[in-house]
Amino acid sequence: MGTLQKKIDFAAIISVTRANVNGDPLNGNRPREDSDGYGIFSDVAIKRKIRNRLQDMGEYIFVQSDGRENDMAFNPSLKGNYHNLRDRAAGEPQLAAELKKGKDADADLFAKIACSKWTDVRTFGQVFAFKKDKKKGKSEEDDTGSELSVGVRGPVSVQQAVSVTPVEIVDMQITKSVNAEGGKAGKASDTMGMKHFVNFGLYVIRGSINCQLAEKTGFTDEDAEKVKAALCTLFENDESSARPAGTCEVCRVYWWKHGEKTPKETSAMVQRSLKITAKAETPHSFADFEIPVPQTICIPEIIDLI
Repeated sequence: MGTLQKKIDFAAIISVTRANVNGDPLNGNRPREDSDGYGIFSDVAIKRKIRNRLQDMGEYIFVQSDGRENDMAFNPSLKGNYHNLRDRAAGEPQLAAELKKGKDADADLFAKIACSKWTDVRTFGQVFAFKKDKKKGKSEEDDTGSELSVGVRGPVSVQQAVSVTPVEIVDMQITKSVNAEGGKAGKASDTMGMKHFVNFGLYVIRGSINCQLAEKTGFTDEDAEKVKAALCTLFENDESSARPAGTCEVCRVYWWKHGEKTPKETSAMVQRSLKITAKAETPHSFADFEIPVPQTICIPEIIDLI
């Protein structure tokens, strides 16, 4: 199948009910919010979930989460899965040969091989930057710098998702009911902790797929359909204490497939056409919002999921 020849813009509306869709580790893992109280779902977290869904769909992913490594499924001769990006890259014979060349490596060949092997590389792009191996008898300071640095720009870009209305963040105190360790290192079973969640928030994920970059990475129409499927099922297999099953839900996906590589309607124009207005002073569900059909030249595919 040939590379993508028609630009795509997309949006996904998600609801979050009494859950923490994206905690901030620098703020006690509280849900992210801006200075005006609007909830934020970072682009990095969104792409992480898309990667996970693509992996669930059988795609080989380069940037895999800890505990989700599945390299052996694509290379049965391996005795174990890779646990870092360098080893995963070096596990491909052609890439290993280029890695040994260091600065003299063929960057274009390296990028081409990586894009053909890993779906997320040809989708989102990737920076391959690996430090030199430490030589015997020398300190790490003697071997600074990168052995190889190759950048791949991916065609799929995703914005931060922002809530339609300000969110109310609830801080709930919890206690441990059991000790993790005994003796002096152990703590009492009534040790206090905190749990944070958004009472309710409707977030909008926005993104686009660029044809010019798709040609460079080999991203196809089939790959685009896989990204769409991943968006529609974004929270499958994503349950956790912070996000119990059913608390985070994709309500609707808009998919604008234009008729050409560079359409007259820019991504900004398309995204502005999606207007969402709260019908209630304090919305509690997707039904509390009014969302008219976007008025664009390119008619979107609208996928209702609730």
